[in-house]
Amino acid sequence: MKDTYKTLFEPYTLPNGVELKNRIIMAPMTNYSSDDEGFVTEEELAYYRERSAGTGTVITAVAYITPGGKGFPGEISAHSDEMIPSLRKLAATIKGEGAKAILQIFHAGRMAPPELLPDGQPVSASAVKANRPGLVEPRELTEEEIETIIQEFGDATRRAIEAGFDGVEIHGANTYLIQQFFSPHSNCRTDKWGGTTIPRRAAFPLAVIDRVNAAAEEHARDPFIIGYRLSPEEIEEPGITMEDTLQLVDTLAKQKLDYLHVSVQDFWGGSIRDKEDERSRVVLIQERVGDKLPVIGVGSIHTPDDAVKALETGVPLVALGRELIMEPKWVQKVQVGEEDTIRTTLRPDNQEELVVPDNLWSRILSVKGWFPVEEGE
Repeated sequence: MKDTYKTLFEPYTLPNGVELKNRIIMAPMTNYSSDDEGFVTEEELAYYRERSAGTGTVITAVAYITPGGKGFPGEISAHSDEMIPSLRKLAATIKGEGAKAILQIFHAGRMAPPELLPDGQPVSASAVKANRPGLVEPRELTEEEIETIIQEFGDATRRAIEAGFDGVEIHGANTYLIQQFFSPHSNCRTDKWGGTTIPRRAAFPLAVIDRVNAAAEEHARDPFIIGYRLSPEEIEEPGITMEDTLQLVDTLAKQKLDYLHVSVQDFWGGSIRDKEDERSRVVLIQERVGDKLPVIGVGSIHTPDDAVKALETGVPLVALGRELIMEPKWVQKVQVGEEDTIRTTLRPDNQEELVVPDNLWSRILSVKGWFPVEEGE
């Protein structure tokens, strides 16, 4: 291994004392490969097994905490105790290769496709339709339903613990329900779960964090990782601004969390609201709270040089997404000095070699520009 890359392989200790063997994380990526009931499939297990040996930590594709919050076909379920054996297989597969296993949990809210829901009716903080095709106006949640959903996050955490996961990541990003409560676009409530101020709109995310922590304290025998993922801005007007997020992360840094995961397409990318503001959203958050809470940087980190450059900002952990789909041995190749052989494009005949599930592979080939795909034979 080149000396330049040694920092990628230094262990890192989270606030709760859990040590990660290196600084490289597999980012959570939807793979559309669980069965219709949310049970993990064998090809999904094979996909994770292939990618867990080198990384220090694997964050799974998101799992829904209730059938009314399902966001994707082929999504992992953590909504009932019936799912624990399935989740246990997933945790054991990841941990068996030497990585920490973190289950990402969420509720899709108004982003849920109606055809995936038991009653066909998405819900959200308020009855405000998302500006996306194929979605419908959500029904505003009652206060009682909000309390139930908060409890369901806690219940999913208990199931993750019983299944053997090392932690959970609360998915407060990518326009899903937790973000919907924080957003002035989707939250027009006037009760304690909404309002014009940041603290009022942050009430639901903070309640979820508290319930997840309570579940961990009650059920986990060993230190249990609790992370939080957020998106820095929204394109909608009104929408979440960077200043809103900086105020939110100030508050998150005071919670019992082990890391903050910033969801962006490009680690170095600037504002999606103000094209003249080219400052990295990840770096802004690192500068704001990185001395209080570990920050995970992600987004277009293709090469080991990219990863080292990201760590040089002070961010202690970097997540790889599509890079680990294209090159499952990314980490191992860097370790043995074969970084020049890291795959950077796909061919239509690579599926079996790369151990990619059928549904994910079909998605890769059908969405133009999602991955760099070569012409196949």
